[in-house]
Amino acid sequence: MDTYLLSKLLPLIFSPLGIVLSLLLIFIFRKKVKFIYTAFIFLIIFSNGLFADILWRLLEYPWKRLDYSLVAPSDGIVVLSGGRHLPPGNTKIIEWYDPDRFIAGIDLYKENKSNRLIFTGGINPLTSELPPEGDIYIKEAISMGIPKEDLFTTYPVNNTFQEAKAINKLLNNELPTIEKRIILVTSAFHMKRAKKVFESEGIRVQPYPVDFKSNISFYSSLRNPLNWMPSSYSLNKSSSAIREIIGRFVYGAWR
Repeated sequence: MDTYLLSKLLPLIFSPLGIVLSLLLIFIFRKKVKFIYTAFIFLIIFSNGLFADILWRLLEYPWKRLDYSLVAPSDGIVVLSGGRHLPPGNTKIIEWYDPDRFIAGIDLYKENKSNRLIFTGGINPLTSELPPEGDIYIKEAISMGIPKEDLFTTYPVNNTFQEAKAINKLLNNELPTIEKRIILVTSAFHMKRAKKVFESEGIRVQPYPVDFKSNISFYSSLRNPLNWMPSSYSLNKSSSAIREIIGRFVYGAWR
């Protein structure tokens, strides 16, 4: 849990919010107005929709959403955990942050790209309300008509490195004598890092990126006058992008 908490806190220091707060703290002790100006400039830049879109295009390059017909059959379809949560209320309905990964995995299976649909058992060790995501996904996949014998999940994991290790162990048990080839389903911004980590485990990866954050063209962002104005939404997008950039440096996953 300590490692997980540290991995969440460290990027905050280098995020736009973390930098602005640091500059304001320095101003309190140094009493130099240049730190206020610098904090203001950081806020203006990182809360701009056009700048946030540029960051996301950088992270999602060169991926594009693929038609299922362009995907070659493989030994398994691996869907990385995408985040679920319990909403307020007394119900036990578990809501999505984004269902694109799960839906793509189901569709790839139905397109006969593999007879093994594998979910990672993502957990948040800071909370205990939810079971591993893989268990949730398997129940939902069964309700959608996927045979139980074709569904697999890993032991609980909480980051990309652990996911790759767990998938490698599962594949070694299921496919001990053949080369391991998978269709990897994850968000486009996360694909480059995930592909690097999985390949380091000796797994051949066919990327299937989903959950794109950038628009179809940069011109469409330019035409939207709201993207020229600062907003908390754009600041959040920029902060998420910076976090992924930090992750790529940590994992050495820029190429």
